[in-house]
Amino acid sequence: MGNLAGRYAIVTGAGKGIGAAIAKRILADHVSGIALLDYDGKLVEKTAAELDPSAERVLAITCDVSKADQVDEAVQAALKRFGAIDILVNNAGITRDKMFHKMDRADWEAVLSINLGGPYNLCHVVVPHMRERKYGRIVNISSTSAFGNAGQANYAASKAALIGFTKTLAREGGPKNITANCIAPGFINTDMFQAIPKEIIAEYLKTIPLGRLGEPSEIASAVSFLASDDASFVSGQVLIVSGAANT
Repeated sequence: MGNLAGRYAIVTGAGKGIGAAIAKRILADHVSGIALLDYDGKLVEKTAAELDPSAERVLAITCDVSKADQVDEAVQAALKRFGAIDILVNNAGITRDKMFHKMDRADWEAVLSINLGGPYNLCHVVVPHMRERKYGRIVNISSTSAFGNAGQANYAASKAALIGFTKTLAREGGPKNITANCIAPGFINTDMFQAIPKEIIAEYLKTIPLGRLGEPSEIASAVSFLASDDASFVSGQVLIVSGAANT
């Protein structure tokens, strides 16, 4: 994949799963520095130490992305350490699954505040920096649930809105050499997914033409491409990574 040497990144929700896999991949692709953000401080510090024992290229930051003040502090810490932010990967997300008629406002607002409010908070601080430098790569992690999924009205709404948000960022950022793209993963082999009862997972597998779950590393590969100069003319797109399910 493309060489990310000389670039500096922020990845949210980076303590485990897809976020940790993204961090691992872009480090392997020679990113010069990366700030890992996660609400679980101990977890993200552990992940950072595993990825870079020397701590020369990785900075772990405890941050609840739904809190604008915490995001501002995190971005300023990353800028103080690295001097620039070239790549922003908005991966942090939660679920609060229920059928809509049983979903209360707290479930709705919790998911929207992280899944959509988080990217807003990060972009609101980072985009002006990218515009000033006339360079940026924004990759937002959406979901195939954006196209509708029973029991996930809140999650689907957040991920669908993220697509519209991304396409608008692409149009506005283009003149400043800023690209913005979404990745929409399907069923990925994470701790969250493995918590689903095995019989339900078996039913999900029947809907995937490739006959297996995706791996976090496969989402990370797509992120690395979109973050690189190999994708310099790719912007405003939704890359579905789902093994041909829900496409």
